[in-house]
Amino acid sequence: MFKRSLTAVCLSLSLASAWAQTEVPAAVAPEAQVEPEKILVVGQRPGPGLWKVSKGDHVLWVFGTHWPLPKKMEWRSQQVETIIGQSQELLKEPGANLDFGIVRSVLLMPFMIGIDKNPDGAVLRDKVPADVHERWLALRKKYLKDDEDYERLRPVFAAGELFDEAMKQNGMTNGGEVRKRIIKLAEKNKLKITSTAIDLAVDSPVKGIREFKKAPMDDVACFTATITRLETDLDGIRNRANAWARGDIDVIRKLDYREHENTCTAAFESNAVLNEKAGLGTMPQRLRAGWMAAAEKALANNQSTFALLPLHNLLGQKSYLADLQAKGYTVEQPE
Repeated sequence: MFKRSLTAVCLSLSLASAWAQTEVPAAVAPEAQVEPEKILVVGQRPGPGLWKVSKGDHVLWVFGTHWPLPKKMEWRSQQVETIIGQSQELLKEPGANLDFGIVRSVLLMPFMIGIDKNPDGAVLRDKVPADVHERWLALRKKYLKDDEDYERLRPVFAAGELFDEAMKQNGMTNGGEVRKRIIKLAEKNKLKITSTAIDLAVDSPVKGIREFKKAPMDDVACFTATITRLETDLDGIRNRANAWARGDIDVIRKLDYREHENTCTAAFESNAVLNEKAGLGTMPQRLRAGWMAAAEKALANNQSTFALLPLHNLLGQKSYLADLQAKGYTVEQPE
């Protein structure tokens, strides 16, 4: 998912919003509050309970999504099925839309070749400190079949390939099946399905792609942070995945949900083309505003609305729901 998402990001003049849903930390401390779990949960699991936002008799139910999740888990929640059956609308997660059309997208594909490569033929050992490169080589051999082609990738893209494959080999998946099942439930119950994504207008995508290929990026910190996480935080990743799967909200609240994505988001923000062409620096605010506008509209129009929101946008001081609470809505967390 990581590489596909980032390739799509670059095709759309590199929105990098996919990184806002990943968790690559600048520094990862061991999970002191929860015992490490070597085995991922299996079988049918409910996921977390629902956040409830209300004003009068109008209710917005919010389901916290997360990735990675245990691969052998089958998600099913009776609570979610019941509430979707009683709702009128489903709000998707925040995102960004850029539709070139099928024909134009096909025409752009030749220009995409090499978009993840270092400019001027540089290789990773030219870009990162020697000790970090040695650590990368050990993990590359473990997870990526020791393929030399990876050495030509920009550090941020190499980090993405490594992280995705490490998750697969450690029994985890991107959680896409949960989202698909929820959408199918909404379709079955004839809910209105609403995108909360923001629409982006892009001039001259070919020019933007060419400029992106040449523009420098400060992405060594992202590369290093990803390696550190894979070396030190696999137990923490399992803890988070298992806690989500079991719906153990007490454990979820104790886990570290800092904004791990900041280091790698900063790598894309360091690219002048992305800031100038896609307004990457203001992307988090626009994504938040887009979801909030859709949520308030749904609350006004519907008796019951079901919404998806990444778990890290539901927890902590920067929770989207804190904004709704400040506007006078009642917010109740799952028990």
